[in-house]
Amino acid sequence: MTAGASGAAASLSPVQKAAILMMVFGEETAAQILRALSPAEVQTLGEAMYAVQGVDHDTVDAVLNEFLGIVSNQTGLGVGAGGYVREVLDQALGAHKAHSVLSRIVPTNSERPIEILDWMDPSAVAELITDEHPQITALVIASLDYAQGAEVLKLLPPEVQPEIIRRIATLNTVQPDALRDLEAVMRAKFKANTTLRASQIGGVKAAARIMNFTRQDMEERIMKDLRKDDKSLTDDISDNLFVFDYLIKSDERALQVVMREIESETLVLALKGADPVLRDKLLACVSQRAAANIRDEMEAMGPVRLSQVQEAQKQVISVARRLSDEGKITLAGRGGERMV
Repeated sequence: MTAGASGAAASLSPVQKAAILMMVFGEETAAQILRALSPAEVQTLGEAMYAVQGVDHDTVDAVLNEFLGIVSNQTGLGVGAGGYVREVLDQALGAHKAHSVLSRIVPTNSERPIEILDWMDPSAVAELITDEHPQITALVIASLDYAQGAEVLKLLPPEVQPEIIRRIATLNTVQPDALRDLEAVMRAKFKANTTLRASQIGGVKAAARIMNFTRQDMEERIMKDLRKDDKSLTDDISDNLFVFDYLIKSDERALQVVMREIESETLVLALKGADPVLRDKLLACVSQRAAANIRDEMEAMGPVRLSQVQEAQKQVISVARRLSDEGKITLAGRGGERMV
């Protein structure tokens, strides 16, 4: 970034900087933001968007750097920010421009010992840790954004994956001396300077969330191997995997695809024990006639065993995850191909 670009950015008003960000984020994101503003704010920001159309790329980069610097100082936004920012910039600027901006804003220090890894491609992270001790590998993956961690896990040898998940699931509070050991290993790979403190890394929920971003066949293989050594731990992870109630987070388009794949009898049982809000959302994804028939069948069925309901819900989730693995839908809270 040139000194002239930096000066040009400094001369912009806050509204003009916001307008530049709106232009960068693209039509869909900008529209969502405008819907949340008052009419007067929309008018002010809209006028500014017209006024900044001719700014040069260096000035845009300067505004983005300033914005990301502000975001990075918000303590509530620190975890997993690297993967999010990289994804936003890729969509907003394209991969080449995003890489240019990222090369200037990637953090060189952090309270998280290996936060810099969040900004790297999964293949690069996997290459860094592939020959390390499983405990080191587990610490690294547990410290990443969950989707990023899952991608790194996929690139490791299949025979070590169950052991990595087991170690992540049994992690809890990691003391500074362990983080120093981890930092020492990473420092041999790249330069890092961090502030160390006791940190919450890993745990059963972290292991489950990483597994949620893997393909179903990979999950089944890992869980099968884990169960041989520790059935209790495997059950704990299973209890925290993507469950029926998570469907409420997904959009109607994805749910419509899922509903078309489910047998009516299975759906009636699954919805029998569902939260009313989720039940209404799922029934809104079928025709009014089909929804009325399902409600009638649920009432006529009477009481059913909880185990029957749970089994039916598992079948629905199995179908949803298969569709996600095939890239036909994207489930909120789980991996899958992005729909375009």
